[in-house]
Order: sequence, then structure tokens, then C-alpha cells
Amino acid sequence: MASPEQTPTGVQREDRRGAFRLLFFALLAVGAGNTMLISAILPPLVRDLGLPDWMAGAIFSLSAAMWAICSSFWGRKSNEWGRRRVAALGMLGFSISMLLFATFAALALAGHIKSAIVVFVCLLASRTLFGVLGSGTNPAAQAYIADRTRREDRTAEIASLTSGFSFGAVAGPAFAAAIGAVFGLLTPVFMISAAAAIISFLIYTRLPENTPPKREVGIRKKGEKREGDGLWRDPRVLPFLLFAISLSLVTGVLMQTFAFAIMDKIEVGGAEAMQFTGPAYTVGAAGTLIAQLVIIPRLKMSNRELMVSGALLLAVGAFLIVPTREFAVLVLAQFFVGIGQGLARPGFSSGASLAVGSSLQGNVAGLVISANGMGFIVSPFFGPWMYENVHPYAPFIGAGVMLLFMAVFARKVFPANQVMMDDPDEPSDLYD
Repeated sequence: MASPEQTPTGVQREDRRGAFRLLFFALLAVGAGNTMLISAILPPLVRDLGLPDWMAGAIFSLSAAMWAICSSFWGRKSNEWGRRRVAALGMLGFSISMLLFATFAALALAGHIKSAIVVFVCLLASRTLFGVLGSGTNPAAQAYIADRTRREDRTAEIASLTSGFSFGAVAGPAFAAAIGAVFGLLTPVFMISAAAAIISFLIYTRLPENTPPKREVGIRKKGEKREGDGLWRDPRVLPFLLFAISLSLVTGVLMQTFAFAIMDKIEVGGAEAMQFTGPAYTVGAAGTLIAQLVIIPRLKMSNRELMVSGALLLAVGAFLIVPTREFAVLVLAQFFVGIGQGLARPGFSSGASLAVGSSLQGNVAGLVISANGMGFIVSPFFGPWMYENVHPYAPFIGAGVMLLFMAVFARKVFPANQVMMDDPDEPSDLYD
């Protein structure tokens, strides 16, 4: 019987399931921590500290900007340092960021930090640290999966990995609400920080990486380029990045504007609104999980089919919000939005991975994660601003129309069956 080191390319190894699960839980922790801060921790914290609401948005906008800038850097570094080291460093950065955030907030609530500007700067710095260091886990994890899966299985495996983030997005706010109600507002943040530190240690000590990933061809010298330089301009990759940026912009608009629509259509506000927005967002996140854990593995759709169908389902969700005032229909709209995201994101993530050889997996994973965050930097200007200053229907109609164009773009530009393409850089053995 062949040993694991002798397993030929194309044979899926069952001994890797534990490693994949560890990365799944890493993304779950990141997803839970981020969503609990956005939806459950920061809004009441800002009000308790007497800070203006815009400061909450500024804290996350800068974090998203640093995430977009640094993800591609860490993706490339994972080619040199190894996926394990970068993923572990990212989780450690996330843990420290959450610890600092909770500590600064606790000091401010206790009256030890009195200046609103100082409190804002401290919270901003802690979240910026996540954008700078914490952005390393996602591209390194995605590249690790790409290194160790058959090309025809890559879409399902990447969908399974990213479903960890989606599951965290579902569980995070509920976890924060339950723990915070009993032990205090900031207790869930300290707990997630501790969990992330443990996961970082486990990744660094337990994640198998006996064979380092392929380095890019060439060594950087003055006036010379390496293989991955300017990869974002490569015609094999650029269309996927354009689709990813557009999707992040559209989903950012829908996520940030939907709560206002619920409050106005159902005529609720304040704490009462959370009884409606919370379940609706949970149904949307559940739709994402269904798409990534059930639909994609069973139907085995091509990347183009995933992007086209995902964009169309998202458009249905956007258009459903416009005419209705019924809560059940609004929840259904969120389900379409969630399932559309669940299909489209693995479509372009795995599509970009399949477009390049094995030596560029870290580079392309970093670019995809960066593109995922870019739209959220500017989406407040196209979502809440349009809702308030143009027309309440404008963000949803605009998003729906843009999604229809994205579906046409995906249908025309991307190959019909990319999974069957050969990888000229595929090693003789899959990485250990």
C-alpha cells in the first residue's frame, strides 16, 4: 500500500480532513468575532460610551481597507514562509486585536479613559491591527486547501472551508447576545480572543506542512520581476477579481441598507428592530450555509454556473425588497441574498485558483481575499447614503440591475467548464 508521501496526484487523502477542519474552525472564529462586533457589541458600546454613530462605521471602514491592502501581501508571503506560519500569524493577530479592543473598551467603560478621541483612536488601532495581521489567515487557508485538492474537487473544498466563516456569521451575534446578557457586554470578545489564540497555537504546531509550497519563479532584483508580479492584471485572473469586487460592493449595500428598510417598512425602531433584523440576517446566513454545504457538493456546478446563478438569485433578493412591506417576504429576500452569496463566492474564489498554476496559489488567494473586502470600504456611500438622500428604493434597484449585468458578464467571459483545464505546474505528488 502506498504511503501518504507516495499518494499520486488526483487521489484525495482522507488524512487531510483533520487539517481542513482546523482551518474551518479558524475561519469560523474570525467570522464569529467580526459579526458579533459589528451587530451585537459595537453599536451598544458606542452608545454607552457616548460616541457618535459615525465612529463605529469609521472603525470598520479602516479595518476593511487594511484587510484589502494586506491580504495580497500575506498571500504572497505564504509562498515563502509556508501556509501554516502565515495562517497561525493571522490568527494570533486576530486574537491580539480582539484582546486589545475589549481591554480598551473595558477601561473606557470603567472611566479610566475619558476622552472620546482617545477611546476612538484606541478602538480604531485595535481593529486596524486585525486588518494588518489578521488578514493573513484567509488567503493562507485557501491556498493550503488549493495545494492539497484535486482540481475537480477544489470548488467544493473551498466552499466547505469558507462555510466556516458563514457559520461564524450566524453563530457570532447569537453567542454574543447569550453570553453578554449573563456575563457582560465584553465577555464574548475576551472569549473569542482566547479561542483564536488556541487555534493559532494548534495551527502552528499541528497543521501538517511537510512539503513547503512552490515558490514563485525567479528572485526579485532591481529592474526584474518575479512570476507573480502584476498578477492582478493577468487576463486569466482579472475578470474574477472584477466580479469579486462588484459582488462585495453589492452585498455590502444590501447588508447595510436592509436594516433601514425593515425599520421603515414595518415601522419599528431601536431595540425592537433587532427582533426583526436579527432573524432575517440569520435566515440569510443559513441560506449561505445551505448553498456551500449542500447545493455545491451535490450539484457539482461549474464556476461559471455558480457565478451566474449566484448573481441572479442575489438580484431576486434585491428586487423582492422593493415592493413589499411584509416581514415574511423580507425574510425570503434575505434567504435569496444568502444563497446567492453562497454560490457566487466559491465560484470566483475557486475559479481564480484554477486559473493559475500551483506556484501562484498564495498570490491569487491573497488577491481574491483583498477583492472580497474592497467593496465594503465604499459601500456605505452607495447604500445608506442613497437610501437617505436619493430614494429608499434606489440602493436595492441599483444593486439588482448591477447583479443582472454581473450575471451576463460571468456568462460571456468565463469558460464553461474550467475544472477540466490542465495545470502545467501541478507537482507529481500533492503536498503533504
